[in-house]
Amino acid sequence: MQSDFIPVECQMLIRKPIAEVFNAFINPEVTVNFWFTRSSGRLEKGKTVQWYWDMYNVSTAVLVKDIEINEKIRIEWGDPATEVEFLFSKTSDNNTYVIIRNYGFQEEGNELIKAVADNTGGFTTVLDGAKAWLEHKLKLNLIADKFPQIEQK
Repeated sequence: MQSDFIPVECQMLIRKPIAEVFNAFINPEVTVNFWFTRSSGRLEKGKTVQWYWDMYNVSTAVLVKDIEINEKIRIEWGDPATEVEFLFSKTSDNNTYVIIRNYGFQEEGNELIKAVADNTGGFTTVLDGAKAWLEHKLKLNLIADKFPQIEQK
């Protein structure tokens, strides 16, 4: 049975204007600085792109279900597929509050707990990396360093 509640929610204030923060999540030329290593294209409603983490030899298809400029991005990804919403709120001219919600998990019991924990940690790391890059142009390599025990290229 699919879980309809929202089990994963991460958030972060990023001290940059909303348009810049929003662009960082749809434009892979920016996103590669804090999340994946490459992408087959920019996020556009109705389009499927491929995201790659070359250091782990992993990729995933990402279906863009909805985009509301400077407000929301909604994607579907993974196997089994879950939905992810990126919500952007302007708190001042130079501050943006980002919330990431991941839901629709099909796992149950301990497997659901593991999926929720993994995704909470993962999306928190993404937001931490985005904040460091956007505010200070620091590329912290958080995703690459998350699993150092996995042999990397």
